[in-house]
Amino acid sequence: MSYQLGLLDQSPIPEGASAFDALQQTVRLAQKAEEWGYSRFWVSEHHNTEQLAGSSPEVLISYLLARTNSIRIGSGGVMLQHYSPFKVAENFHVLSSLAPGRVDLGVGKAPGGLPLSTKALQFGTMNDGKDFKERFVFLKKLIEDSVDERHPLAGIRATPIPPEKPEMFLLGASPQSAQLAADLGVAFVFGLFLNGDMKVLEEAAHVYRKGYPDGRFLVSIAVVAAPSQQEAEQLAGEQKIFKVHLQSGRTVTVSTLEQAHAFGKQADEAYEVEEQASNIIAGTPLYVKNVLTNFHKKYQVDEFILHTPLQKAEERLRSFQLLSPIHSNEDDKSEERDEEYVS
Repeated sequence: MSYQLGLLDQSPIPEGASAFDALQQTVRLAQKAEEWGYSRFWVSEHHNTEQLAGSSPEVLISYLLARTNSIRIGSGGVMLQHYSPFKVAENFHVLSSLAPGRVDLGVGKAPGGLPLSTKALQFGTMNDGKDFKERFVFLKKLIEDSVDERHPLAGIRATPIPPEKPEMFLLGASPQSAQLAADLGVAFVFGLFLNGDMKVLEEAAHVYRKGYPDGRFLVSIAVVAAPSQQEAEQLAGEQKIFKVHLQSGRTVTVSTLEQAHAFGKQADEAYEVEEQASNIIAGTPLYVKNVLTNFHKKYQVDEFILHTPLQKAEERLRSFQLLSPIHSNEDDKSEERDEEYVS
């Protein structure tokens, strides 16, 4: 396999389960991901929701690092518009000092919740969420311990300085985000499960490769694998996404109709809701593997971050196992043995 595979887990809370149950499943999945040969395991940031338990990726990452041995653990991602870049750098420097060479700092531009949670996160600050680029540039300098002498905070260091700095990733779903990542020389993750427009993906890939030929281009993609094509498609067909189009021109993607209307009402402006089928690649392991291989070749994808939006833990676990690098390598060896037998 000429590309790597990582996992994104949002710690979903199934009906009738608790946040404790969901987080224990996240721990279990991280341990299995390590066993199955995945390159990295990321956790997300969502606020004020009863459907997802992962509201604090930094805290969860520290626990996952302690419960695993070698797999890289990271954020997919930290929603930087809400936080001080200095504090984010401190958090990830502590993590990297505890587990050098195993920490990923993925940074996102989205709010990670509805407008009410955004107001709560930014309560008492002067932040309006519009200075993302400035925040990200400062965060990068803090991680690199290279704050410019001309900077208003010249001399500041985000201590402790770890033996190996965390690897930085910019998360986005547009050519503009890809251009920013290329300009700053950081890895870029295109969220295809949020924006399934292939033309946008193609443009983002082109922009990033042109601006940063040696950079790492990742795609976060929704997948469901099952033993049969029919079962996989049935599982995927139950998933929907909802786009909230605000009068101001902003579009936000959420997972339920209730969340869509709540977002529109909390935004306090006119809005429209558009329901779409989830952009999920569903099928047998071989089918999904072939789709990923085609994406890898067409868009020069270095790594895929797999997201499986299923509620039942065992179905999610099975899907990740079927698509795992170890499982794929076993299939490849089996195919080679079959070819040798035929010849």
